[in-house]
Amino acid sequence: MSEIAGGGAASPLLSIDTEKLSLWYGDFQALRDVSVRIRHGIITSLIGPSGCGKTTLLRCFNRINERYGNVTTTGVVKVLGTDIYHPQVSLLELRKRVGMVFQRPNPLPISIYENVVFGLRLHSRRGSLRKVDLDETVESALREVLLWEDLKDRLHARATGLQLEQQQKLCIARLLPLKPEVILMDEPCSALDAESTRRVEELMTKLREQYTIVIVTHNMAQARRASDECVYMLLGEIIEHAPTADLFFHPRDERTEAYIEGRYG
Repeated sequence: MSEIAGGGAASPLLSIDTEKLSLWYGDFQALRDVSVRIRHGIITSLIGPSGCGKTTLLRCFNRINERYGNVTTTGVVKVLGTDIYHPQVSLLELRKRVGMVFQRPNPLPISIYENVVFGLRLHSRRGSLRKVDLDETVESALREVLLWEDLKDRLHARATGLQLEQQQKLCIARLLPLKPEVILMDEPCSALDAESTRRVEELMTKLREQYTIVIVTHNMAQARRASDECVYMLLGEIIEHAPTADLFFHPRDERTEAYIEGRYG
């Protein structure tokens, strides 16, 4: 239990499984008895009005909430078959397996090349990485996020000089050398224009069979376009979890219907 188990420890169809998950920031309860199962090989969107708990839930899956202090969590969160809140779980290993992309692109103020290999260097013994292997890693990661052809002649340029779309794709590429199995995305297109959003969504679709992707979005059109399943949240609770088409066109709960139709939130 000192390291998070690999994919072989869990059902190949299930990546994240929470049971009666509750979370408090101080005295404020942000999540209430959340039980949800998120499958591998699909894109799952967390949707709901501002303050409903969707970003808090996302951050539970790699325990990043704990960085904010005064946080209490109860219940069970299993990722790849391991209870990640077990006291012997390594946060370093957890965050290698569960990568995160934030609302605004956050490339490091170093070269494109060094951004891609940053995590690999951080998690490897000094001197253990050969340049030829690093070069192959950079090319592979940039190809996977569809940036190689654009950036192959600019690898030593400062990453913060890239366009926002390229910066966000680079942030995804930065995760890949660590071989994550889950990628969390917190409104990854909110800073992008419509065309850049379309291309990032296309990238998500390309990646989804290899990785479990969970995305928080306020954009209902994006949730319909990009998601295989949606989870609707309200006041810290899960109201409905269903295939995207079912949730949008045949919601089971009247509160879901009110939100989808713009009558709430």
